[in-house]
Amino acid sequence: MKTWVLLRGLMRESRHWGDFITKAQAAWPNDKIITIDWPGNGVLHQQASLSHIEAMVEHIRQSLATQPSPYHVLAISLGAMAAVAWAKAFPEEISACILINTSLRPINPFYQRLRPHSYPALLRLLISSPKEKERIILQLTSQTRPQAVLNDWMAMQRQYPINTLNILRQLLAAMRYKASQPNVPILLLSGGVDQLVSPTCSQTLAKKWQVPCLVHPQAGHDLPLDDGEWVLQAIKEYLTARH
Repeated sequence: MKTWVLLRGLMRESRHWGDFITKAQAAWPNDKIITIDWPGNGVLHQQASLSHIEAMVEHIRQSLATQPSPYHVLAISLGAMAAVAWAKAFPEEISACILINTSLRPINPFYQRLRPHSYPALLRLLISSPKEKERIILQLTSQTRPQAVLNDWMAMQRQYPINTLNILRQLLAAMRYKASQPNVPILLLSGGVDQLVSPTCSQTLAKKWQVPCLVHPQAGHDLPLDDGEWVLQAIKEYLTARH
């Protein structure tokens, strides 16, 4: 039995995994799946967000205090940065990292880490109504953009709103973190038409770190939303090949 730890990204809470959790549990019926909310998001929305990735690592480890390691980690975007920092500091706690659409300083330049054409939409996030925030995020992160998902996200935002200061603190954490390669098995997954983070980021990381990178040609930033079955199949083939 494996214990999976799933980490979401900027402004997202554990419920944003949506039906991917159901699909993952069906694919891994004997495994345990744990999702973690960041301070400032989800059930922790009233807390101040952490402005350092290293503090996010401590939050993960405290959240897992009663769970035996090592863990398999599936993480997206900002969550993947935290996964890299965690694996670098405590490699004995990680069996494998699957990192989706991440980018890392100093390996990836700023204009690839946040694509310039997304800047106006990101600025609108800071002044938009909660409803409009979710519409912008879905437009930026998904190629499929299902209306039912947008409705779910709006309901989440009404229940657990994220404030502008916390958005800025999470952005600061992503911008200031400087990564180096951890000594754990890594698989990179990338959406080939990601509007937020350039797919080049994952490809550059793969070459530098000599780890595999798979690109979904039609998916965007929220790869588990756009094609969760593809993500699960890619993970299955990777883990099978390792054993």
